[in-house]
Amino acid sequence: MLRTKRVTESYDMRVFTDTGDYFGDIEEVILTQTKIIGWRVKASRNSVLSKLLGNAKGVVVPHQLVKSVGDVMIISKAAMPTYTGEEAASV
Repeated sequence: MLRTKRVTESYDMRVFTDTGDYFGDIEEVILTQTKIIGWRVKASRNSVLSKLLGNAKGVVVPHQLVKSVGDVMIISKAAMPTYTGEEAASV
């Protein structure tokens, strides 16, 4: 049976990658008139995202990368920001 959830229930939900890394917490949902297109995830203390981004507050994860939503949200590891040598030098 399909269980539905209100979008407001997802605020402050913990987000993990499909490899088990703690990614951050849901801060906001990005909607069109009829569907979810993305999730703004804040870089929480002790998250992989805060270690990668440093002073940045978070990232937007496209909804296509969400694998599961329940008590926590599971996203694809492809959502993890990566830096090339050039970008890492400017950070």
